Amino acid sequence: MAPAANAIVSKAHTTWHGTLAEGTGTVSLDSSAAASMTLSWAGRAETAINGVTNPEELIGAAHSACYSMALSNALAQNGTPPEEITTGADVSFSPEKGITDIHLVVVGRVPGMSAADFDTIAQKAKKDCPVSKALKGVDIHLTASLG
Repeated sequence: MAPAANAIVSKAHTTWHGTLAEGTGTVSLDSSAAASMTLSWAGRAETAINGVTNPEELIGAAHSACYSMALSNALAQNGTPPEEITTGADVSFSPEKGITDIHLVVVGRVPGMSAADFDTIAQKAKKDCPVSKALKGVDIHLTASLG
């Protein structure tokens, strides 16, 4: 299927060597050439390994980046542009069930905004975020606060 007209296509690739349990791989961010990272099953399903990433961490990075951008835009459209937004994404993975949920935790510095208004806009941004939409098969929870 061809990309939509005027679509920006971002590219990445992975090379895997060996079996799932014993193998390792490398994922590369091709469009930006920003990074090349090592992958392993042990780093995904058993324990975090320093310097080794996994698909869930990459999804968390993409989701936190996209959500921060969506919330910044929503706040600006509201007439309350943020000074800063910090978003964490905790992606839960079970070898038996796969990705089970994502918990976004956002702290915003938005002068003059009430916590209730921030939460309302933050919840709407979660629904409007393109990565949230792409991950609609997973439960996505949000905790929003002003800092």
